[in-house]
Amino acid sequence: MHFKLLVVFVEDSKTDDVMKAAREAGATGATVINNARGEGLTRTKTFLGLSLETQRDVVLFIVEEHLSRKILETISEVADFDDMPGRGIAIQLDVEDAVGVAHQIQTLANVVEDEV
Repeated sequence: MHFKLLVVFVEDSKTDDVMKAAREAGATGATVINNARGEGLTRTKTFLGLSLETQRDVVLFIVEEHLSRKILETISEVADFDDMPGRGIAIQLDVEDAVGVAHQIQTLANVVEDEV
């Protein structure tokens, strides 16, 4: 079984929605890294020297490769990534090897058979 790593940079207010939608699309778990910050095409504005940035979370998913595109598209839709700039991004990377996922393989085997 081959896996992909989905790395999602999302507004913290959307993290729970993204995690729920990803699970419904086939993800079996996630790791959340809180309080990330970044900068996009345009710099964030300040008001009297105070930053108006919104907090971001980084959500990591290791998912089976046949489910990865569906999960990625679901995340994009739920987080409104393509509707407005600055909402966040999600990327997909190949995972060469992974340990600690043996307990998920049995569950995923049945799901992947239905998808393929």
